[in-house]
Amino acid sequence: MRTGWNERVGRNAFGWGLVLPSLLFLGLFTYYPMFRAARLSLFELNLATPKPRFVGFGNFAALLKDPVFLKVFVNNVWYAAGTVPLAMALAFAMALFADKAIKGRTFARVAFFYPNMIPMIAVANIWLFLYTPHFGLLARLASWVSGQNTSLLGGPHTVLGAMIAMAVWKEAGYFMIFYLAALQQIPKDLYEAASADGASAWTALGRITIPLTMPTTLFVAVIAMTNAFKLVDHLWIMTKGGPNHASSLLLYHIYETSFQFFDQGMAAAMTVAMVALLLLISALQVFGWDRSIHYE
Repeated sequence: MRTGWNERVGRNAFGWGLVLPSLLFLGLFTYYPMFRAARLSLFELNLATPKPRFVGFGNFAALLKDPVFLKVFVNNVWYAAGTVPLAMALAFAMALFADKAIKGRTFARVAFFYPNMIPMIAVANIWLFLYTPHFGLLARLASWVSGQNTSLLGGPHTVLGAMIAMAVWKEAGYFMIFYLAALQQIPKDLYEAASADGASAWTALGRITIPLTMPTTLFVAVIAMTNAFKLVDHLWIMTKGGPNHASSLLLYHIYETSFQFFDQGMAAAMTVAMVALLLLISALQVFGWDRSIHYE
């Protein structure tokens, strides 16, 4: 009995020893900063108060009355509502195309995935040129459609849409990889049986492909929603949140509040609010959607 217990302890200790380095990095660079941010959100710490002053949930109450924060929050909601479904739909369509036995299939897969290999800073500079008035291809196309000179990044009603278009182009290839892997796991016998029964390609898509890729869709949806709140490198290059905060997103506003306005307490409160929002959305996606997904 004691020998079996010693073997179990030794086996568990060996397993914990293997994951210990990852746990240390995770604790130091993920959980400890989260704890520090949660603690700092309860204090007022800015240039006017060099020593932290405990205010409880005062920072969170101030956020609800801050028009800039509310505008940025709405921007991020619209940004997520635009990028997540469009990027997922485009990724699924590209995966369907790349999965077919056609000539140049390898080239198509590489071409679809290539935008994801380009750093976000480089992508921002490329699209900044495309949006440059009088010179950029997309800017000239928008001017031709509207019949007047149009600044896509300078207009408060067009800048967020321009950011969404760039994000969809950048992320769709990354999501395509997951869908492509899911499509290759579907037994081909199912399609052969459906074809033998006279089912059309659209019927097979709706009754076989989409249901069997739902677990991947759930995973991609969580990743896409997270990216919609954390990918803001392009804002620094293209708009810096302008004009008049029309393109500012939560993470960029947190950066501004902390490192430009030096209000660390308020920035920590916004960080906690954003993390809580993402956890809530992810929980709703997983526990609400998971009931309708069959893994076996």
